[in-house]
Amino acid sequence: MSSRRLFGTDGVRGLANTEPMTAEIATRIGMAAGHYFRRGEHRHTVVIGKDTRLSGYLLEPALTAGFISVGMDVVLVGPIPTPGIAMLTKSLRADLGVMLSASHNPYHDNGIKLFGPDGYKLSDAIEVEMEALITGDLSHARAAPAKLGRAKRLDDAGGRYIEFTKATFPRGLRLDGLKIVVDCAHGAAYKIAPAVFWELGAQVVKVGVEPDGFNINDKCGSLHPDRMRELVVSHNAHLGLALDGDADRVLLCDEHGAMIDGDQVLGVIAKQWQQDGQLEGNAVVATVMSNLGLERYLKSLGLGLKRTSVGDRYVVEEMKAGGFNLGGEQSGHIIMGRHATTGDGIIAALQVLAALVQSKKPASQAIRVFNAVPQKLQNVRLKDGVKADDILGLATVKAAIGDVEKRLNGKGRLLIRKSGTEPLIRIMAEADDAKEVDAVVALLADTISKAAA
Repeated sequence: MSSRRLFGTDGVRGLANTEPMTAEIATRIGMAAGHYFRRGEHRHTVVIGKDTRLSGYLLEPALTAGFISVGMDVVLVGPIPTPGIAMLTKSLRADLGVMLSASHNPYHDNGIKLFGPDGYKLSDAIEVEMEALITGDLSHARAAPAKLGRAKRLDDAGGRYIEFTKATFPRGLRLDGLKIVVDCAHGAAYKIAPAVFWELGAQVVKVGVEPDGFNINDKCGSLHPDRMRELVVSHNAHLGLALDGDADRVLLCDEHGAMIDGDQVLGVIAKQWQQDGQLEGNAVVATVMSNLGLERYLKSLGLGLKRTSVGDRYVVEEMKAGGFNLGGEQSGHIIMGRHATTGDGIIAALQVLAALVQSKKPASQAIRVFNAVPQKLQNVRLKDGVKADDILGLATVKAAIGDVEKRLNGKGRLLIRKSGTEPLIRIMAEADDAKEVDAVVALLADTISKAAA
């Protein structure tokens, strides 16, 4: 198999109880992953965590059965942020980590994210090999009756992760006197995140901490930050932060409720780490979506910006290849190689709060470090059966894109891409002239919509 059909930009994802998010496929993924990551004759272990979706109750036991059937012991940790699984995989010396989550998607979706023994997400090459196993004959992978795996629960997983995140906050600093609104999106961090900030001294206004299996990301969290912004203003808070369903990303707002996206967070951390002599590689890694304003700001600090394809996995790959320790996405995935192997919303927020405390200024001054270039993103949703590649290959669509690229030449950027997780074509344009940005995005959205009708 030369391509990935099951694996997208962030693991396997889809509508719960329909392919590929069925118990049957989850069992096969467990068998295939367990077989692939056998490394000798020791007792092999996998750590499985999840967010708060109802379908976690379907997929968790199915995965467990798959792993046990190939002789791998299973450690179940329950609801925990995705970066918590990356951390536990390393700290428990496990052979594999699995997170059940569809991140920022609604409750009816779910996903399976796999982490290797080093705590990093799997490479494209490994996923291709894994797919061949999943879709092939796995009978040879089954363990003998006496060699079946066992399952147990780790009751203190959340406490371990809380202590791990707190240890990333600079020694000698506290959050005493700060009031913070923390929106947990009714997701994986609903217990953990408020505890972290409270234990470091902050007064915490909690929201999105009552999961019921259905309300994850529903009008809350980083995808819907309005509630957080309102509470910051009404409670006279110093800062608001909104996590997504699995807490690997974070967006913030200042004391006025004005949004602070991942680009600003990268700018804040880059400046602080540069001052502290902790920034490696003299550059930051971001994706093609990151604002031109960030690039200009980093240049003013004498730092470079390395751009990658969209997806935190590609940011991590570039960081590892180039020796960089800070990277991320505008959407709020921030990867801090000093502390973690994957995006971590809680640790990113702590780094911003450290800069805020040391500045002794309000958030609106301390953590809004550059003026963003006008940028607009618009999604065109495709009907069932319509493929993004087919639409983007049409002569009319290619001609329209070419015309816009000529209009923006030297004045801005255009990016057209298909979503890796949803049936969408994403259009992004940015330039110093906001009206020009609006015009070209509207033109392309209209052209693509008509072509896909």
